[in-house]
Amino acid sequence: MATFQITRTRKDGPDPDFRIDAFESVEIATGRTCRDTIDDLLRSIDLGNINFVVVQGRRVRVVPRIHPRSRRRYVTTEGDGFPPNNLLNLPDF
Repeated sequence: MATFQITRTRKDGPDPDFRIDAFESVEIATGRTCRDTIDDLLRSIDLGNINFVVVQGRRVRVVPRIHPRSRRRYVTTEGDGFPPNNLLNLPDF
């Protein structure tokens, strides 16, 4: 199991799903930077890897959810008293 800090995202492109398309993260143990698609990130979470963002100095875990209408999986951040999805506030790559 590995732990990754997500630092940047590629917001949704010209497709109908409205999900964030890709993520850039740093593996905490090694400092290695990697880029993953949304599907790669979801598989990583399913395997037990931990992904988080830092919001005002605090770690906020990234978790999978299922969209109620489309039934497609996406990721968001756990409730932390900040805007609904802290991933949307990350810079683009």
